[in-house]
Amino acid sequence: MSRSSKSPGSNHSQRSALLAACTAHGVHDGLTDLIYVLLPIWQSQFVLAYAMVGLMRGLYSGTMAGCQLLASRLARRWGRKRLLVLGTLLAGLSYLLAGQAAGLLMLLPALALGGVGASTQHPLASSLVADTHEAGASVRKALAQYNFAGDIGKTLLPALAGLVLTVLDWRACVSLMGGLGVLAALLLWRLLPAADSAGIASPAVPKKELVAPASQGSSALRALLLTGLLDSAVRMGFLTFLPFLLRARGAGTAGIGLALSLLFVGGACGKLVCGYLAARIGMMKTVWLTELATAVVIMLSIVLPLSGIMTLLPLLGVVLNGTSSALYGTVPELAGAGGRERAFAQFYTVTIGAGALAPVLFGRLGDIMGMPVALCCLAVLLLPTLPLAWRVQQGLLVLETPTPAS
Repeated sequence: MSRSSKSPGSNHSQRSALLAACTAHGVHDGLTDLIYVLLPIWQSQFVLAYAMVGLMRGLYSGTMAGCQLLASRLARRWGRKRLLVLGTLLAGLSYLLAGQAAGLLMLLPALALGGVGASTQHPLASSLVADTHEAGASVRKALAQYNFAGDIGKTLLPALAGLVLTVLDWRACVSLMGGLGVLAALLLWRLLPAADSAGIASPAVPKKELVAPASQGSSALRALLLTGLLDSAVRMGFLTFLPFLLRARGAGTAGIGLALSLLFVGGACGKLVCGYLAARIGMMKTVWLTELATAVVIMLSIVLPLSGIMTLLPLLGVVLNGTSSALYGTVPELAGAGGRERAFAQFYTVTIGAGALAPVLFGRLGDIMGMPVALCCLAVLLLPTLPLAWRVQQGLLVLETPTPAS
């Protein structure tokens, strides 16, 4: 029986793997994006320029990006389960340390530690989902659910922090979030399949899935990586400075927390909807739709009052974050079953690395020329994604074309 993957036991494994991956994604993304609520507070507390604010955000993202290929290699020796649990524990401990920081000398190493812990989640959890689902529409929909869970975490933790900050100081709030991260590590130890405690076994796949992608899809994969790089740079750059844009319009700490929640609720819906949309109309059309809409809404946010920005934030979240589901779902198709984990590690390294660098560069640009100019440049940066998405689509068409039997 060549389709034994359809057995009930296999379906149970799929559900178990997807639940564990979604839990890990929600916790890590929530802790990662919690920093957006804290950056304006830290700027006031430690008297920071925009470039230093961008550096703080970039330090977390940069260490996250830089350690992902290492996490992928270590997982083959120690197993996904151990690496994911350890990474979640480190992410929680980093916030516990940040809550005790008296200055940048302690805060910056704590953020770097958090990035190291966060580096384990994306390549390992996403490859776990890809390995347990069939290539094509099935894995696209599963990865859309996985991405949706990440934005649920982005919605809940910043909103919770915004509420806590109305009754506690930032140190107590950050320490509380760190404690939640430690508890999440214990929960993941129970949720993750025991089979992943040892080295990762390569899934059994038909031979035709292991041929051609490396040669035929390599150019398309590079185009996909560059598309993700630009998309991530714009997303992380805008998210970093959105709280400052809102504060300039008169929003307080609670208002910024609410705004980020609205944005991330839209982002959660966008990742789920755009993943299914890409499975129906294709990756290229989905990327064109979301990237053009993102550029327009960013430009509008520069001139609108606070009420107008708040109204647009859910829509902005849909298009700003929705692109990633179309891109993530394409990675396993271009990489082939034998190279998915490495391809995901490469994809996340490139995209998160761009997200780490963009706040620093555009923060410096904002210091020199003003935040409106920096935001305009972010919007323009999305335009090259349109021809790049077309190139990725051509690569997919080549891989989907049947080859004559030898």
